[in-house]
Amino acid sequence: MAKYGKSAEKNVESAMRRRKNGTLKSSSGQKVTSRKQAIAIGLSEAREKGGKVPAPKRSAKRSGGRKTSTSRSRKRG
Repeated sequence: MAKYGKSAEKNVESAMRRRKNGTLKSSSGQKVTSRKQAIAIGLSEAREKGGKVPAPKRSAKRSGGRKTSTSRSRKRG
């Protein structure tokens, strides 16, 4: 069974063409030069249009919170 649909293929092709022409922009407005980033943008556009594209891979989240020692969390007084 195919992972990606035809519409996804067309979107990625379009994004690659725009990258080559120098007109593909990232969400921040910067010009895209990376091949991988162009593919990701094409897949994202296909996803928005409802094409058959698997969900993006999610990386394992780290606990970003700051750890406090027990001596600091005690009340002073």
